[in-house]
Amino acid sequence: MSLSTNYLEFERPIAELEAKIEELRLVGTDSVINIQEEISRLGDKSRELTESIFRALTAWQVVQLARHPQRPFTLDYIPRIFTDFEELHGDRTYADDKALVMGLARLDGEPVMIIGQQKGRDTKEKIARHFGMPHPEGYRKALRAAKLAAKFQIPIITFIDTPGAYPGVGAEARGQSEAIARNLLVFSQLEVPILCVVIGEGCSGGALGIGVGDKTLMLEYAYYATISPEGCATILWKSASKASEAAEVMGITASKLLKLGLIDEIVSEPLGGAHRNFDETAANLKMSLVQSLHTFKNLSIDKLLKKRYQRWIAMGI
Repeated sequence: MSLSTNYLEFERPIAELEAKIEELRLVGTDSVINIQEEISRLGDKSRELTESIFRALTAWQVVQLARHPQRPFTLDYIPRIFTDFEELHGDRTYADDKALVMGLARLDGEPVMIIGQQKGRDTKEKIARHFGMPHPEGYRKALRAAKLAAKFQIPIITFIDTPGAYPGVGAEARGQSEAIARNLLVFSQLEVPILCVVIGEGCSGGALGIGVGDKTLMLEYAYYATISPEGCATILWKSASKASEAAEVMGITASKLLKLGLIDEIVSEPLGGAHRNFDETAANLKMSLVQSLHTFKNLSIDKLLKKRYQRWIAMGI
């Protein structure tokens, strides 16, 4: 951790301890006072406190972690997990939606097609990438990538991280709902393995537009829901201020979704969340992806499609 870390409200006690540690480090060594010993003691205390807090996170706190401004995005994972990435652009119909990234790469030497939603870091990039909310041309761009992968029998890996599909008038006029619905149909029938990973926010049809596959992995502090907690609270209680209550009853955390059978695997994050250590998170995710892909690699097309159909038809039962 460093002073540049953005601490969330529930992490304030951790932030105060870390600030004390940084102050001691700036003082330097002293022949009389053993500063290093005190730094070590406070470091152990900080770790114990972090473990205690993160063992008892509420659903709303998980949502806050999933939205953390320093959390790794799709383009942070790609160079850490894959090699030879070659980005592709455009839907060949209207435009190149920067809220969605696609391209060919290699995973442990094997060719794969990557499709991922991408948020921005600074204001300029957030606007350019529509805050990670794809337009219909983004979903058609994903569809183009998926069809290309199927044509050459290349497995597909999708990275889900969006608060929802872009809700603007222009997006609706260009067929937002049709674009998402078509992806649901086509992805369900693609004759290649599809792995879906929820890396941050997985919200609404915007997430499901690239979320139909053979296995869904989910990072430990991500969330997956049909609507945001704020949206749910506004509908149920006429106030977004009750978002924390809505998050608790919605069952949107990885542990609850795994119990319900709506996801298949939880990928662990470093203590304090993925933003504390990009490399460790990426290493954990790479291991899961390699193992998962190996599971589907030798299945016949008939078995693959049958298992996919059975998996999705069982949802909600």
